[in-house]
Amino acid sequence: MTTRALSLTLALPLALGLAGTGALAQTFVPGQQFLTMWDRNGDGAVTLPEARERRDEIFTTFDANADGILSPDELAALDDARTDMRAQMQEARSEAGMGKGMGKDMGMGMGHGKGAGVGGGGAALRDANGDGQVTREEFVGLTTAFFARMDRNGDGSLTTGDFGRR
Repeated sequence: MTTRALSLTLALPLALGLAGTGALAQTFVPGQQFLTMWDRNGDGAVTLPEARERRDEIFTTFDANADGILSPDELAALDDARTDMRAQMQEARSEAGMGKGMGKDMGMGMGHGKGAGVGGGGAALRDANGDGQVTREEFVGLTTAFFARMDRNGDGSLTTGDFGRR
């Protein structure tokens, strides 16, 4: 792995507050880590504006050349970081006595399946207009669909109650 790829791979967990998941293993609550990373005002819920702001920050983190477009290399770095983050979460679940956490929801207890989690899945799921490029507008714009999919009770905010087995 190149130095740039390594630094980008480490950037997402740091940007999302995942450094040192040991505390997560002690008291694993589905969705709590998401709230820790995305709840901007600390009220225990994530609103659509907070989710848009966080996805904008993720885009900025991985747009290494700051051109407003995620290149294939930048998308690969984002996907690698998401894979690493999932592995850390699965390890935390296992340490918390929740098993390996594999199954239809890839161990995340969110029921979304591979590639549909917080970071937004593969390029096909982020390239809204199918032109082969993922712009900031597309990446952040897909937050509404992501948010609606995650908001299980339809109350307009994401809390730990929106996570767990479906």
